Amino acid sequence: MFLVRSLVKMSSHNPLLRLEQRAAEADQIIEYLKQQIHLLKEKAIVQASVREEKKLMVENAKLKSDIEELKKQLLEKEKSRGVREILVPSDASVECGSKPTPPTSSGPAASASSAPPVAAAAQKPSPKEESKKKKPEKKGEKAEKKQAAPSQEEAKVDVSRLDLRIGRIITAEKHPDADSLYVEQVDVGEASPRTVVSGLVKHIPLDQMQNRMAVLLCNLKPAKMRGVVSQAMVMCASSPEKVEILDPPSGAAPGDRVTFQGFPGEPDKELNPKKKVWEQVQPDLLTDGQCVATYKGAAFEVAGKGVCKAQTMSNSGIK
Repeated sequence: MFLVRSLVKMSSHNPLLRLEQRAAEADQIIEYLKQQIHLLKEKAIVQASVREEKKLMVENAKLKSDIEELKKQLLEKEKSRGVREILVPSDASVECGSKPTPPTSSGPAASASSAPPVAAAAQKPSPKEESKKKKPEKKGEKAEKKQAAPSQEEAKVDVSRLDLRIGRIITAEKHPDADSLYVEQVDVGEASPRTVVSGLVKHIPLDQMQNRMAVLLCNLKPAKMRGVVSQAMVMCASSPEKVEILDPPSGAAPGDRVTFQGFPGEPDKELNPKKKVWEQVQPDLLTDGQCVATYKGAAFEVAGKGVCKAQTMSNSGIK
């Protein structure tokens, strides 16, 4: 007994034991608070879900009422367009094999007034039937048009799609708003010359641009260059260091077409930029070892007159 009392007395005066007891009590309080917080969170989630559910129910009810209102408006519009003139009950009774309801009034006037709508319905086809009869013809016409259009647009892409002609540069002058551009008037065998804008100022002296023969690409879509619409493109042998205008064969005249052996066909009236025909053909336009302009080895040729060449540039691109 004396030993226990002495231990209790010592513990009451020992500060370490007091701290341990307080720490244990603090841990219990913290654990209790954690549990309470967890319960409060769960309660808040439940309350929030209930509120959201009520909100959704209110919105659904409003949407249903809106739909009903729209249905009523649609029915009223249909009635205003003459839907009520269609004798649905009489048609239904005939189709189902039931006897039609006799008219409330008797006599010749009543029978005469009831007979015409049925006769009209039997003789004249409904608008839906007429539209069904016409639809196959329209679909056939559209199919023919669709087949005709793709056959031209989706033709094989090669140099025959390009309208390359011999032209004569009548006059050339510097572009008023661009130091690197010439504006030329070119005879390509048409009623009037075409205006052509070319970026050749740095490569060809102005005096060499006057009254000279050239090869022109004539079916590019016209493009405005610094305010001047260009209606064709002068074809040149080209490298990063040098550019030379292709020379037509001797005796060639403005309007003569440039053809390619092994690539028959008529050129497009105008190249569609979206189809990128020029962009697909251009990489295969090259001068050969003798400076002859070619497409995949086939020479730029003017029938009966010869081939087109660069002056000195061999194995160079053409554009």
